[in-house]
Amino acid sequence: MTRWVKERLNEWWPPLALMAGALALWEGLAHALAIPRWLLPPPSAIVRELVARGDLLARHSWVTLQEVLAGFAVAFTVGVACGVAIAQWRVVERGFYPLVVASQTIPIIAIAPLLLIWVGYDIRMKVIVVALICFFPITVNLVDGLRSVDPDLVNLLRTMGAGRWKVFLMVSLPWALPYLFSGAKVAAAVSVIGAVIGEWVGASAGLGWLMTQAVPRFQTPLVFASLVALGVMGIALFQATALVERLLLPWHYTMKRQEALKWTSL
Repeated sequence: MTRWVKERLNEWWPPLALMAGALALWEGLAHALAIPRWLLPPPSAIVRELVARGDLLARHSWVTLQEVLAGFAVAFTVGVACGVAIAQWRVVERGFYPLVVASQTIPIIAIAPLLLIWVGYDIRMKVIVVALICFFPITVNLVDGLRSVDPDLVNLLRTMGAGRWKVFLMVSLPWALPYLFSGAKVAAAVSVIGAVIGEWVGASAGLGWLMTQAVPRFQTPLVFASLVALGVMGIALFQATALVERLLLPWHYTMKRQEALKWTSL
């Protein structure tokens, strides 16, 4: 068994064991207390719903996934541009950064109806909502990373005649990339929230829309099946972002492993 497989097993077996125990307890209590399926279906009923409605869930999951990927791409592009501008120019930081922070005090659910009026029911509204949710962690983490650069490295390159942008490309950006990917992983995990909110407000397809159709009909197993699909989507997006980080920043993972070994040897 390779080291990678052992590491993955050590990483995943505790949460999987805890989840299995919670599901077994849920199943037992649902049958012992005779809880109606429309109120709280047991996990076995949710699994049967996933199998029986697999095609339906796959079709609506694809719609939601398109919204999530497009919104995340917009948030990443805009977030990186804004983060660099805030870190590089003091005037941008003073004028724009407080607005970035203030934008997070307004609930997205309150903005979505306005976007529905301005943009309409098509995918653009959902993409904007996803981008608004994902934008903040990407921007803030990148700004923090660019601000945490070792000043000795910056001074060293400047004494060697490096200009502002050369220092940025050779020192500041590589230093800030782990921070950027930390924000991107958070954004990837919460991106499905934005898509669901947008679909709740106005849509004709997607997992959020499917849930709004199932609730009035008391199709609770279908609601839980949609939640399972959303959870799997969020975990997959998080892991995909982590994989990209691992491929692009192998030195960062090597440093983290060496630090972990150092602490475990103490």
